[in-house]
Amino acid sequence: MNVSRFEPVRPEHASRLINHGPTVLVTSAHGGRRNVMAAAWSMPVEFTPPRVAVVIDKSTFTRELAQAGGGFGLCLPGLALADLTYSVGQHSGREGDKFARYGIGTLTGPVLGMPLIEHGCAAWLECRLIPERHTEDAYDTCFAEVVAAAADPRIFAKGRWLFDERNAELQTIHHLGAGLFVRSGGTVQARAL
Repeated sequence: MNVSRFEPVRPEHASRLINHGPTVLVTSAHGGRRNVMAAAWSMPVEFTPPRVAVVIDKSTFTRELAQAGGGFGLCLPGLALADLTYSVGQHSGREGDKFARYGIGTLTGPVLGMPLIEHGCAAWLECRLIPERHTEDAYDTCFAEVVAAAADPRIFAKGRWLFDERNAELQTIHHLGAGLFVRSGGTVQARAL
């Protein structure tokens, strides 16, 4: 009989075992107000048309603006923005404009006009919210169709990520909890066996 050397993980931390995908900055705007927040849970859900899911708590200012404005931006911060990413996740946009507070420059999204962040980010996606009337009040997960996307060619070109020592500051970051991040990098080319 084998004895496990693993230690139990509390249920509220179980999702962290499988959640080490890139942290995103979720941007939203409506009626002259805007916000940015960090989110660790996002993923693709469809190829054609491209659709994504992201967890945005129902009580957040970002969710309020995304629902009112019909969309949001997903910006993939690089290593250079780890402190900023952590910081925007610590305060509510109801307390004031976080773009102004942290000096975050934006460009206007080409389709929906969402504020998008390029400086220090590897890529961005502008997303149109897909109304899910039966889930809007019950769940924090939002589904959206990607209507525009762009990436810095130093790290993403021809449909592929390019992680190497020359682009470390742009490599995506992955939240492990309590402000601790790990960055992507160190790729290995697999061979068919």
